[in-house]
Amino acid sequence: MENLIIYTLAATLFMVFLSYPSYASKDMEDRSNIHFNSIVVDGHNDTMMKVIDENTWLPKVNIGNNTDNHIDIQKLKKGGLNAPFFAAYTQGYYGNNPRSISRTLSLINALYWTEKENEDTFKISTCVREIEKFTRDGKIAAVPTIEGGYSLNKDNYMGLIRQYYDLGVRVLGFTWNYSNELGEGASGTYGDTSHTTSPKGLTDLGKELVGEMNKLGMVVDVSHMSESTFWDVIEVTNSPIIASHSGVFSLKKHPRNLTDRQLKALKENRGVIGIVLYPKFLTDSKNTYIKDYVDHIDYAVKLIGIDHVGIGSDFDGAQMPRDLKDASEMYKITDELIKRGYREEDIDKILGKNMLRVLKENEEKAEYARRNLCFQIIPELKMGDRVIETTPNLKAKIEGDNELVIDGATGKVIVDGISYDAKYDVKTSTLYHKLQRPLEEKFHVVTFEISDDKGRIQRQTRIFYIDITK
Repeated sequence: MENLIIYTLAATLFMVFLSYPSYASKDMEDRSNIHFNSIVVDGHNDTMMKVIDENTWLPKVNIGNNTDNHIDIQKLKKGGLNAPFFAAYTQGYYGNNPRSISRTLSLINALYWTEKENEDTFKISTCVREIEKFTRDGKIAAVPTIEGGYSLNKDNYMGLIRQYYDLGVRVLGFTWNYSNELGEGASGTYGDTSHTTSPKGLTDLGKELVGEMNKLGMVVDVSHMSESTFWDVIEVTNSPIIASHSGVFSLKKHPRNLTDRQLKALKENRGVIGIVLYPKFLTDSKNTYIKDYVDHIDYAVKLIGIDHVGIGSDFDGAQMPRDLKDASEMYKITDELIKRGYREEDIDKILGKNMLRVLKENEEKAEYARRNLCFQIIPELKMGDRVIETTPNLKAKIEGDNELVIDGATGKVIVDGISYDAKYDVKTSTLYHKLQRPLEEKFHVVTFEISDDKGRIQRQTRIFYIDITK
């Protein structure tokens, strides 16, 4: 009898053991469904720096292929990262001048080149509707952003910010660590060789730019700002903001992280913090893991609520935790959230819905409702074209009602934020402007604009680069 009981117990345990893989498999399947059924948004990466040649600033690495980067298209798909924010990053060493414009544009141009090289899998996305559509279609929805507004100054900011908007940029961080004409960065100094101390907070120009971005529907990014600049942004903005890649100061005392008071202000603003994966912002330990990362998520959620926390990896711009090597392993964040008891709807918010809400609210609060004229503007230049002279004659064909062009509308050509009155050739239906002053740097942006006194407007914007080598 005793042997029979032992045999029965052993058989039962054996059957449980055999059935365990199916339970484990089901558990893994449930976790996979939660992650891969969400729109996963990453508030910041620096991958375009890995795409361009550091000498020419021209694109050369196609992330449609396998790479050593944290991000390429295959890794994004494997990790279920649907909507990465691709930053055009400028350090601020050049100051607010044409070289900073060139650097910024070279990285935006690299994103357009990436789209062209991977048109079946990768689409630049300029609104939440496009992000949702491209994700449903199984494509990567790439959101252009700028980290470091060193290209903007008092002479060009109004024209240039609108050109950036035309190019799809929907998020702008005013500073990297170094200060500039817009405000104080996290270091409190300028990027000159002496690292001169800068005034605190936003400048008057920075405050004007916040207002213009609100009108356009562009999101202000406060990561890399000093705390005084953060508070000025909170005071002047009318729309929700983000900290695209920051951590929690109470868990790791680092000047790039947000204090409890800042986090609470972010909540009042209806904004979102994208928790950064960079170990230096997470712990004091030599070894940092996903659990340490999710500790920051936990803290922020408990302090300011589930609606104000997201993800901001800093892929290709930082080191990663030991157990998350690149974008292909993003699902591990979801696994850790599930282990800690987060509900599916809350995980969905952290993974992407919160960031999308901020984008959507900025879109809805925008004041500019552009009404198009009955023209089609066809620039002679394609996106990313090479130009072989420093004073080019910039041209665009106009198709439509030419009488309006002659009668009621005016034409402008805008180059790097500076506007010029354009001429119009009736015989060839061409809007054009011949530059008189040579362009100094390599990359430039041109906009052809037609507007009338009724507020209707039509624009087309292109990036081009100067190459006079034979």
